[in-house]
Amino acid sequence: MFATIGGSGRCHDGENPGAGVTEMSEFESYQNPLITRYASTEMSRTWSSQTRHATWRRLWVALAESQQELGLDVTDDQLASMRAAVEDIDFEVAANYERDLRHDVMAHVHAYGDQCPEARGIIHLGATSCFVTDNTDLLLLVESLELVRDRLVGVIHHLALFAAANRDLPCLGFTHLQPAQPTTIGKRATLWCYDLVLDLEELEHRLSSLRLRGVKGTTGTQASFLSLFDGDHDKVARLEQLVAAKMGDGRVYPVTGQTYSRKIDSQVLGVLAGIGISAHKAGNDIRILQHRKEVEEPFGKNQVGSSAMAYKRNPMRSERMCGLSRYAISLWDSTADTAATQWMERTLDDSANRRLTLPQAFLAIDAVLILYRNIVDGLVVYPEVISRRLNEELPFMATEEILMAGVRAGGDRQDLHEAIRVHSQAAGEEVKQRGGENDLIDRLKQDPQFAGVDLEGTLDASRFTGRAAEQVDDFIASVVEPIRERHSGALDGDAGEVTV
Repeated sequence: MFATIGGSGRCHDGENPGAGVTEMSEFESYQNPLITRYASTEMSRTWSSQTRHATWRRLWVALAESQQELGLDVTDDQLASMRAAVEDIDFEVAANYERDLRHDVMAHVHAYGDQCPEARGIIHLGATSCFVTDNTDLLLLVESLELVRDRLVGVIHHLALFAAANRDLPCLGFTHLQPAQPTTIGKRATLWCYDLVLDLEELEHRLSSLRLRGVKGTTGTQASFLSLFDGDHDKVARLEQLVAAKMGDGRVYPVTGQTYSRKIDSQVLGVLAGIGISAHKAGNDIRILQHRKEVEEPFGKNQVGSSAMAYKRNPMRSERMCGLSRYAISLWDSTADTAATQWMERTLDDSANRRLTLPQAFLAIDAVLILYRNIVDGLVVYPEVISRRLNEELPFMATEEILMAGVRAGGDRQDLHEAIRVHSQAAGEEVKQRGGENDLIDRLKQDPQFAGVDLEGTLDASRFTGRAAEQVDDFIASVVEPIRERHSGALDGDAGEVTV
């Protein structure tokens, strides 16, 4: 039998006080760690109730202003009172209305009307709930993507700086997580960086294609507005143009049902999932390299790696980056399912889902990029360990060049190949069976067939990294520099704070 966590939740006399208790401290109710531990204040504010519902009110003002401009009976006094109350939202009043009405938009219509009673009769005139909810969500998507874009650019810029600083530092390459042809630390960093560049390209595409839902009415037909304007189609079209211009760049989706296509949400969260995929891949690489003691993420002076093993320096930032990335990636599936299961002009099963997936995906990726930037800015490279690890494998990788050098010195290619094969297997057995050093070069030195070969000269690691250093230079010049020029204001912007 298990002990009850935190008490039974009941009074001592057996009465359950839950129904009568309305106030709990922050420590007595669940707090979303994306807000309390991980994401930035900026992203949290973007998805706050204040931002959301003030945007609803701005949309109602824009609608009323446009209706007045097109001849409807909306007075200047009504508009003035609405404008004055845009930011002054009484959420307690709205909550009381919602408990009674069971409808969040109508609750806020009433709360807004209470503050500007002279305008009560024209607030939300002709509109359906999605006029405010969907148009607001699209505006929040734009603002959030812009925040993510700037963080993404900052990580790309700083990764490129790291790559340039380590452009020609040879290291062991891996395929199948097995030792392979050497590369450089800088070249490996360009792989992480280019994944983010691809994410930036996709983000900018989605950002440029986002529009407003517009003024579409209950099922997207604009029938209610056509009735308001006595069948004047031109005025209805002009109404939508006016509102869209007041709230954005004037572009709207050409057709919608009651909602804008939920495929848009899936596409946007696909961008965020892509960033999560890139960050997770890099985070895994860094964790492996820290295991090898070649590269290490930053570690605070007083940071504790383990409550039991005091010596440990765990890669907690990279681990957290991977964990949050995985969460953001998982939310993409939910938006895809939501888009696929919308019926006809809309169903409401999207609502609760979107309240969770949209903000939390952005909060998670915001946190991921804060971590990524923090890791990159503090990455420590250990050249001596890298060199030792590389030299343990380099003799095997030098065998092809040794073979060619032996042929140039007059040897028979097939005989030399067989000799190298035998000596390599013996050296491998020395390493794996007896825990010894890789003594392949010493074995070859004792073989007269290689007497004319400069065996030590073949162990210069830089001879095996190909154009890795030059590729770093080319990548930064051709790919990163245009990004730096296009987004110069975001290069060294606020990196965010890793709080826990």
